[in-house]
Amino acid sequence: MASVSGTVRMIDVLFTHSYFARFDPKEWKARMPYPPLGTITAAGFLRTKGWSVALHDVMFSENESDILPALRQFDPRMVVLYDDGFNYLTKMCLTRMREAAFRLIEHAKRHGSIVAVFSSDAADRFEEYLSRGADYILCGEAEETLEELCRAVLGSGDTLARRSSSSESDFGGRSGTSDTGAGGSAEVLAAIPGLAFTAPDGKVRKTGRRIPLKDLDILPIPAWDLVDMEKYRSVWHRHHGYFSLNISTTRGCPFHCNWCAKPLYGQVYHSRSPRHVIEEMKHLKANFSPDHLWITDDIFGLKPGWIREFAELIRSENAMIPYKCLSRVDLLLNDETAKHLKDSGCKTVWVGAESGSQRILDAMDKGTSVEEIRSATRLLREHGIQVGFFLQFGYPGETREDIDKTLEMVRVCQPDEIGVSVSYPLPGTLFYERVRAEMERKQNWETSDDFDPMFRATYSREYYRRLHTVIHKRFRIWRGLRTLKRVTADPKSLDHSSIRALASMVVQSMTLPHHLRGLRRLERSKSHG
Repeated sequence: MASVSGTVRMIDVLFTHSYFARFDPKEWKARMPYPPLGTITAAGFLRTKGWSVALHDVMFSENESDILPALRQFDPRMVVLYDDGFNYLTKMCLTRMREAAFRLIEHAKRHGSIVAVFSSDAADRFEEYLSRGADYILCGEAEETLEELCRAVLGSGDTLARRSSSSESDFGGRSGTSDTGAGGSAEVLAAIPGLAFTAPDGKVRKTGRRIPLKDLDILPIPAWDLVDMEKYRSVWHRHHGYFSLNISTTRGCPFHCNWCAKPLYGQVYHSRSPRHVIEEMKHLKANFSPDHLWITDDIFGLKPGWIREFAELIRSENAMIPYKCLSRVDLLLNDETAKHLKDSGCKTVWVGAESGSQRILDAMDKGTSVEEIRSATRLLREHGIQVGFFLQFGYPGETREDIDKTLEMVRVCQPDEIGVSVSYPLPGTLFYERVRAEMERKQNWETSDDFDPMFRATYSREYYRRLHTVIHKRFRIWRGLRTLKRVTADPKSLDHSSIRALASMVVQSMTLPHHLRGLRRLERSKSHG
């Protein structure tokens, strides 16, 4: 992020986003921040079209008013609140981040800037965002929509030519003379796919669907230079001893899990070429020296032959950076796939295990089996790759027996990491439609550790919160027992991480009985009201 000084430097577009890590206690405690990848991708794309851009990154901000110095310094014609669609937390549409978005919109409008918003939440609630002051809502994949919007309301993308002929009265939202009140005629705006806005007659208009890009290689490398990288680096090093950055190689997911929202790309899967990804990795390695990457794809390396070519280029181009990725267990049953993952630098594969009950997996339309979870875990381990399980509790119809099967799966498979959540109905999903009538009381979580089912689940919010604690304690005990077995067989393997695991096992063993008793009491109180 460019530094804020006393010098005013008028720019075309100031990018920001609404994910304040401080407003999400669980994530703030984890201290694993990643730059807003989707935001800087859009900024880089717009910059190649001739517009001047800057970034106000709120990841470490104290509050929403931190944007005020950036507004004064850059005096932007347009502020684009562009959430990072590659960060799964933004898809949760947390109410605390929605409130932050509304306050950012208010600050930008008071400054006199045109305001456009891109987020899963804004796409679902575009009328609400417009009523709170936004001029435009970008729906679906947004880079091309934003470019066309800028042409409609800001004029040419040739910055130098525009600077020589423009004056403040030309700046859409500041002049107040356009047909829409924010620059650009209603007719021109209506021809832009993927846009919602308020027409001159006061009615909200939403244009047709934006067709997602098929060739992702036309996108430039994200505008990494806009990020204050040292802030991220210092947090990672201080809390984890290494520095991780994020990249994306694909967009979309072709599978049909009925709880998974696809508000941006729909039921498609488009991939960058391995060569294009390698060029970005080389850029990151040369300029920022990350120790690790998070590949943010919903499904990594689905296209046949992609991981093999990626691994070959990694070696030939000297672009190796250890990474973690996400995949499906039914795609990880091939020995060759696991080998290429290992050869390309993969350290951890996270999979959506979700449940140890086949009945629940089938109800979710997951398309995978418990046996595939076990087989994929074994195969990855054989190749020296760690495994992380995403676990989901509270799906409609889940019983105590189903929960016990999930716990048993974790005990037997012994994943290296787990992430635990409660089924979360998101607009646009079959799951949401099934439980929508039960959600009058609440539609979104406030923070990512809310754990309120929001529908008539088997148990209460308090039960699932306590279950979350119990599962993590058992997981740490099982991990400690595994460590104890290893160091007993090979005392030389004892290191700091082993000592931490063993100490944690002792502490968790002492505190687990109390939480188990609490869980049983909550189980007897039964269902979520």
